Amino acid sequence: MSIPKGAAVLDAGAGQTPYKKLFADARYESADFCQVDQKAYGEITYVCDLAHIPVPDGRYDLVLLTQVLEHVPEPKPVLQEIHRILKPGGALWLSAPLYFEEHEIPYDYYRYTQYGLAHLLNTTGFRIEKLTWLEGYYGTLSHQLINAFRALPLKPREYGGGIGGIFASILAFLLKPVFAALAMLFSILDLRHKYTAGGQPKNYAVVAVKSSDYLNRNDNDGQ
Repeated sequence: MSIPKGAAVLDAGAGQTPYKKLFADARYESADFCQVDQKAYGEITYVCDLAHIPVPDGRYDLVLLTQVLEHVPEPKPVLQEIHRILKPGGALWLSAPLYFEEHEIPYDYYRYTQYGLAHLLNTTGFRIEKLTWLEGYYGTLSHQLINAFRALPLKPREYGGGIGGIFASILAFLLKPVFAALAMLFSILDLRHKYTAGGQPKNYAVVAVKSSDYLNRNDNDGQ
């Protein structure tokens, strides 16, 4: 799904604004609460809570919400606010993790199944056009393996000590380079072919559109 030249785009939870360069032909703006310690932020247009973005209704053709929804304690008001600021028929491009370690602590609250994302979007006025795995299972496995390479301890006491602990620590020492090599292999395989028939994705990606049905239902409920 593409956007026309000159479209109004909001990067919500923009952080370091890594996607700004992709929207050189658009009217790009960004929003973030800028509260994570030791994180370098880009040039943020609106420093705010994403549930209260200081712009008028129907301002944007597209809102990006990439790897953000897990960091907001109340996701539904954020999605309702995005619905408000989108033009009729405007699009939301969203990604959120199912499998990922805790990060940007303490602002890390949720992991999302595809059914949880669908429920949130359907109940906040969006029609889902596409909901898919962002990476295939090989990508998830690669991430798990690199985590094992980094996190597995090498001290026998971390395995309970004794002969068993010594044996386990030696085994971990021998396996770490194997894990690193396998992580690289599965990362390459994921780029060649996104396998989705088993395992789990690291992230889901969603394209959703602001639905007029939601507005009509709300208007009828208020009558």
